[in-house]
Amino acid sequence: MTADVDVVTELGYGTSGRRMDVHCPAPSSSAAPVVLLWHGRGPDERDVLAPLARSAARLGVVTFVPDWRPDAPDGGRTQLAESVAFVRENAARFGGDAERMVLAGWSLGANAVLGVALNPAALDGWRPRAVVGIAGGYRSAAPTTGTVPIEDASRAGDPVPPIPVHLVHGTTDPITDIEQSRELRDALEERGWPAPLEELATDHAGIVLTEYSVEHQRCLPSTGAHAVDAGTRTAHLLARAAGIAVS
Repeated sequence: MTADVDVVTELGYGTSGRRMDVHCPAPSSSAAPVVLLWHGRGPDERDVLAPLARSAARLGVVTFVPDWRPDAPDGGRTQLAESVAFVRENAARFGGDAERMVLAGWSLGANAVLGVALNPAALDGWRPRAVVGIAGGYRSAAPTTGTVPIEDASRAGDPVPPIPVHLVHGTTDPITDIEQSRELRDALEERGWPAPLEELATDHAGIVLTEYSVEHQRCLPSTGAHAVDAGTRTAHLLARAAGIAVS
């Protein structure tokens, strides 16, 4: 499935005045599933994830991408929680179904996403339909919880009901070792949570359709073959996690 994409920019959310973009597929007779996509460690980098968000929207997913600041006094926890609240309250305005909401994140954002999956109290008991961790590092404390996802996943006797977890990581990632995703997958599967991991031939930036620019000190859209292939497959994973049948 492909569709034209309408992008609504500069939406304000939360008490800090952070901004959010929404990538909307062509209008449909029924509400579309929703993905909330968190960027990584760089403050206010929603633009970095725009290529991936557009690609996911073309597959039929209403994709929200907020700015947030990991350097905030609370590590960004309040802003991440406020982004979830905004999407839950406003998804219908953009043709989305808030009851079919997937939480996804790249790099530090992936760490934050898994924190929510493993700790229902993180967002007052609310949990997404599924989570997607993209090139995440899971051995440090999650901004959403203050706990370490791999340690949470390894905790014996934890009664937290499983939700679908999808992981994707580049095999040549020099920033975050793919072994962290493999370790998390194994820990989740040992506790009875299926957590398939897609290993793609790309790096930390290529996994989200970008490449790092030394000049700009930022990830920018890429037309490199490895990035286009891997980033497109990441977008397809987001769509499948949201319940859209794509190859």
